[in-house]
Amino acid sequence: MQLTIKHRTRYQYARAIVLQPHRLIITPRDSGELFTVRRSLECVPPADITWSADVFGNLIATATFADQASELTIISEAVVDHTAPEWPIFAISPDAHSYPFAYSLDDVVDLGALAQPDWLTPGGPTVGAWARGFVLALQTDSLSLLKSLNSGVLGSVRYRVRDEEGTQSPAQTLELGSGSCRDIAALFIEAARHLGFGARAVSGYLFDPDQKDEDAGSTHAWAEVYLPGAGWIAFDPSNQRVGASQLVPVAFARFNRQIMPVTGDYIGAPDDFQRMDVSVRVRLAAR
Repeated sequence: MQLTIKHRTRYQYARAIVLQPHRLIITPRDSGELFTVRRSLECVPPADITWSADVFGNLIATATFADQASELTIISEAVVDHTAPEWPIFAISPDAHSYPFAYSLDDVVDLGALAQPDWLTPGGPTVGAWARGFVLALQTDSLSLLKSLNSGVLGSVRYRVRDEEGTQSPAQTLELGSGSCRDIAALFIEAARHLGFGARAVSGYLFDPDQKDEDAGSTHAWAEVYLPGAGWIAFDPSNQRVGASQLVPVAFARFNRQIMPVTGDYIGAPDDFQRMDVSVRVRLAAR
C-alpha cells in the first residue's frame, strides 16, 4: 500500500523569543519493506536545515533559525510505499528456534547494550522477575515466548494517553499499572533484555485503517527484537500485534529518549512558553 503522512508540531510563546537549533527525527526510514517516494520538511519561521545520521543510522534534521518568533511550526510530509505483509512468516535460524539459545559471538558483540538490561535504572530485579513469569518450561519456542510477552503486557498494564514528557521506567509502569505506548514499549524491551534477547526501541507512525479519517494516524512507539535468521522483528505490545504491516518506522535506538521526534530550546523566560500541539495524519494515498 502507499501511505501519505503529515506531521505538524506547533509551539506558541507569549512573546517573540530566540529559537535555538532544533533536532528533528520525523522522516520515515527506508528498509526492504518501506520506500519513501517523496518527502518535504518545512519550518515557519524559515530555518536552515542540515541533514546527518546518528550512531544508529537514523536520519536527523537540524533546523537553525535566524529570526525571533512567537510561534514555531514544523511540518513534515511524506509519501511511502509500504509492503510489509499482514501475516509475516519469520525464517528464524534453527539454532534460535528453542529458548534459551545463544547468539553467535559476532551477534553478541554487535548487539552490545541492546541485549543488556538497564541496571542503572531502579527496579531492574522487579522487571526481570516479571519477565521470567512468561517462561513456562525449561525449553520453549523462542517466537512463541516473545508473542506471549507481547500479548501479556496489557494483562499487567493498561494503555492510557499521557501528555507528560519522557518515558516512565519499566518498574514504574508495572507499579502504576498504566502507561503510554512509549512506556509500554519500554517495559516490553526491558523484559526481553532480561530474558536474554537483543531488543531496540522504535519511533514512528501507526496506520489504522479502522480509525475515522479525521483521526487516521498517530505518532507511535514500539519495539523490535533480533532473532537470528529472521533479523529484527516488530512487536507492538500496545496493540498486541507482531510484524510491521501497520507501522512506519522513523528511528531506532537503545532508549526512547534518544529518538524523540522534536527537541530544541529557546532563549527567554520559562513562562514565555504557552503551549504545544501535535497533529499527525496517516492515510492511504490516492491512486
